[in-house]
Amino acid sequence: MKAELRKQVLHEMKALSQEQKQAMDRALTERFLQHPFYQKAKTIATYLSFPHEFQTQELIEQALKDGKKVLIPKTYPKGRMEFVVYDPQQLVKTSFGLLEPQGDLEVVDPSQIDLIHVPGLAFTTEGYRIGYGGGYYDRYLEHFAGHTMSTIYPCQVQEFNSENHDIPVQEVLIDEGNL
Repeated sequence: MKAELRKQVLHEMKALSQEQKQAMDRALTERFLQHPFYQKAKTIATYLSFPHEFQTQELIEQALKDGKKVLIPKTYPKGRMEFVVYDPQQLVKTSFGLLEPQGDLEVVDPSQIDLIHVPGLAFTTEGYRIGYGGGYYDRYLEHFAGHTMSTIYPCQVQEFNSENHDIPVQEVLIDEGNL
């Protein structure tokens, strides 16, 4: 069921035109930056996007301009993940084709993070999510007391049953304006 849904949503995301995607990314970035969670946060964790996802680059640059500390994930075997200080000089391409921080990294404790911008493939309107299957965020968010927010396209809103270990994202921003 999850595998099917992942495949379907991925397909729909990849089918979006560049124009549609850019318009949605802009609108979502704008809404993210105006959100009180973001405005109150001193330290925010986000991610480096796949081409089919919401593009985080602009958000990262704006957050740095706004004087916020920006973190990105570093993943390890067995579903372990940490957030480290974003430094474009330390990014290396992984086997997945994703950029990952490497080298002497500054790890930030979960208690020091105000807001985590959570990626995922499918979301319910209540904020439950289906990610890429690694379980990194589910494990991390279990012990995280700060705010969580996601930025998604309309095709990512899906109906599915959450499982008891699933932790919903507090705020899901969906771009409805560019359909």
